[in-house]
Amino acid sequence: MSGIATRLRAELGTQAVRSEPEILARHRRDTWVLSELRDVEGDAFETPAAVVEPTSAEQVAAVLRICREARVAVVPYGGGSGVCGGVLTPAGAVVLSTRRMEGIVALDDGDLLARFRAGTNGLAAENRVQETGLTIGHWPQSIELSTVGGWVATRAAGQFSTAYGNVEDVLLSLEAVLPDGTLVRTRETPRASAGPDLRQIFLGSEGTLGVVTEVTFSLRARPESSRGQAFHFATLESGLEAIRLLMRAGWRPPVVRLYDEAESKRSFGEYCPEGRSLLLLLHEGPAAVVEAALAGVTRIGDGLSAGSAPAAAVEQWLEHRNRVPGFRGFLERGIVLDTIEVGALWSRVAEVYRRVVESLREVDGILTASAHSSHSYRSGTNLYFTFAARPKDPARMADIYRECWRRTMEATLAAGGGIAHHHGIGRVRRDALAGELGPGGLALLRTLKRALDPDQLLNPGVLLPDA
Repeated sequence: MSGIATRLRAELGTQAVRSEPEILARHRRDTWVLSELRDVEGDAFETPAAVVEPTSAEQVAAVLRICREARVAVVPYGGGSGVCGGVLTPAGAVVLSTRRMEGIVALDDGDLLARFRAGTNGLAAENRVQETGLTIGHWPQSIELSTVGGWVATRAAGQFSTAYGNVEDVLLSLEAVLPDGTLVRTRETPRASAGPDLRQIFLGSEGTLGVVTEVTFSLRARPESSRGQAFHFATLESGLEAIRLLMRAGWRPPVVRLYDEAESKRSFGEYCPEGRSLLLLLHEGPAAVVEAALAGVTRIGDGLSAGSAPAAAVEQWLEHRNRVPGFRGFLERGIVLDTIEVGALWSRVAEVYRRVVESLREVDGILTASAHSSHSYRSGTNLYFTFAARPKDPARMADIYRECWRRTMEATLAAGGGIAHHHGIGRVRRDALAGELGPGGLALLRTLKRALDPDQLLNPGVLLPDA
């Protein structure tokens, strides 16, 4: 037993500190493609010293204080569903799992609030509030695997975000523990002008600036009516223009998803004519508002010569939206692949799409380079790229993967886009962060990290590029 594990057991008790080989192995990484590839290729991972499972914020504080005194790295771990290398545990580190910090703390139907402990599974949280006719309205594709604390740490977006917002929009307050063990709790008010918003320190921090221990969401009533609608367009650009116009007009379908020609054919061939781009919309709210939205969006589509597509396409997406094939089967066949989500203003998004797809098509062994838009705003939208490549030499799979990511980041920045929409930075994007933040922004983030975690012990290697 390691010395740090012994100290932690003395403080937290034997049940809270796990060192069984299978437990340690399960907490060495997340689901990042390069980690999956290392597993397929039989590359050994480093092993943590212990997995600690605290049951309270006070115990989290104790873990961080002990590890800081011992100068041992700590890697926060929620559901392990991240895809950007946010969890890759160094040898001898302590993994701080929020697994035993789960469940609802309070539910207020009058103020429309629900407070959860950070390790609560996302779907369990949503099901709990739905029992009272309410909804969080946050539906990431990983909802069955991820935790509510993980949503905050990665600044997640949900599939219904165009109307309901992303996690920062539904998060009312939080509790977190700083690297030195200090407890921070933000106040539950609908809005505040009390200096900088301290929630923002932890939103998207990926476990590098503190450990989120509790979150309070602002809820909404479940919708009275829900209707699907679909169109197809001659080009992706005309579909993007339709979304821009409907957002400008004030229509807010929770789901707005536009697929390029390749993805429309691949996923919705029976609903979309070949060579066209498919737009799926789901309208929700009071019945009268839904009917008005259907009519208003139809007028916009007619003005852009859109073709009408069966609403059954929306039902198909709803039914299959969280069923994503794992990477392993592809990797075992010599195919390396991933998805990359970026964001851009309306004036830049078509150029981002063109540059990224053209650049990816130059990659050795590329099989596909496509995209769809899945989260839209008044001033712009996101693009969710998919690439797959089969290099002639399987030993080059990792190199080809990195090249696809590098090309996507460089092309996105060159066209004026943002390098990450909702999956965060992790390790896969950290070298591109300087291009996103600029020298001043990166220096500010480094200063914040040094102030809170001067020994660089909390989730080292994540978010910030090497100095």
